Amino acid sequence: MPVVVYLLALAVFAQGTSEFMLAGLVPEIAAGLSVSVAAAGSLTSAYAVGMVVGAPAMALLIRRWSPRSALLAFLSAFLVAHVVAATTGSYGVLVATRVVAAVANAGFLAVALGTAAAVAGPRNTGRAISVLLGGVTVACIAGVPGGALLGQLWGWRAPFWAVAVVCGPALAAIVRAVPRAPAEQPAPTGARAELAVLRRPRLRLVLLLGALVNAATFGAFTYLAPVVTEIARLGDGWVPPALALFGLGSFAGVTIGGRLADRPGSRRALAALTTGLLAGWVLTALLAHRPPVLLALLAVQGTLSFAVGSALIARAVRAATGAPRLAGAYATAAMNAGAAAGPWLAGAALTAGHRAPLWVSAALVTAAAAVAGLRRLVRARVVEVAGPTP
Repeated sequence: MPVVVYLLALAVFAQGTSEFMLAGLVPEIAAGLSVSVAAAGSLTSAYAVGMVVGAPAMALLIRRWSPRSALLAFLSAFLVAHVVAATTGSYGVLVATRVVAAVANAGFLAVALGTAAAVAGPRNTGRAISVLLGGVTVACIAGVPGGALLGQLWGWRAPFWAVAVVCGPALAAIVRAVPRAPAEQPAPTGARAELAVLRRPRLRLVLLLGALVNAATFGAFTYLAPVVTEIARLGDGWVPPALALFGLGSFAGVTIGGRLADRPGSRRALAALTTGLLAGWVLTALLAHRPPVLLALLAVQGTLSFAVGSALIARAVRAATGAPRLAGAYATAAMNAGAAAGPWLAGAALTAGHRAPLWVSAALVTAAAAVAGLRRLVRARVVEVAGPTP
């Protein structure tokens, strides 16, 4: 695997840490800026919206830039946004920095996905994307808990400074490792031509499946803490280990998903993993009151969720041939749409109890499986009616 892919993953690690670290900083931010906890929590929503809108918008804006220039511009903007966030005393400015950081993150990831796939080659696209997304999973395992610890020790501003510091080596690495003009850089494609790629039924299907699976993943992940403390009756001290188990599983999952996506005829294996993912959410909802079973299932579900998710991202990038700049943007927007919708749907179901988010995740994976199954049925019917080709 080209070393540049690992260097891009370092930047993705910093961005993933920033995206999720507010989960452990909301009370401190609320107290430090004299705002309500709900207002501090809305910073997460601001980031999610920025990610969804930013991916296609930024990809179109820098469509004629070289990947190196785009990556440097987005990561620089991301770094500056965190420096401003770490020094501001205004809630409004902090909200603005989260939106700017999210847009820059989305743009960076969209370009990085395409760059990683291009430098790795068609046969290793899935592996390259799994390495890149490994930065997000390492952020869940180490970056987010580390950010929470920094916040407890030195205040909520410290994690913002830490993210900015990590961006420094990543910027230097991009300057040194990403060529100014890759030899195989695709010729600029018209915006209409790249947007027209989104009309392809196969691409739309993969994007929809990716959004549904990611919604299931983050819907359950967001509300795992009350499952651990209220249903399993474990103490608050068990929440970090439970989240770490899910994170460790996710790290294994992106590796599995990347290798799976590179294998020909992997559709059946992906369908089997999706079935296992559905069964796992059902079992988690039914057996969450048994601590050993719950903890084991969290590791399994982390693995299956990210295996299916990363494989679908690789498929989306492949299905968007002819859109060298927007391929990564389409995948990024779809996955973040799911990441935004899942917690909202799961939160709306909380009135039915702490197990409800797990059932919502099961329902979302069921919907994904049903859509994929219906698509296969329609295609088989078309082939049957048309008859064999002469």
